[in-house]
Amino acid sequence: MDDQEKMRRKELENNPMGNFSDAVNRAMVGDPSALVKGGCLTKVFTILIIILGFVVL
Repeated sequence: MDDQEKMRRKELENNPMGNFSDAVNRAMVGDPSALVKGGCLTKVFTILIIILGFVVL
């Protein structure tokens, strides 16, 4: 078990962005079209968030 741990630590030292890359690749990304597929209330909230985003910018 120590050998595996040493190999893992050495890999992290040699390639620190590898762990981050794996985490990003495994992340679940939402479907933007799902925001407008909902009911009336979901559409209203989505439109309000978009308008507020433009106002803030």
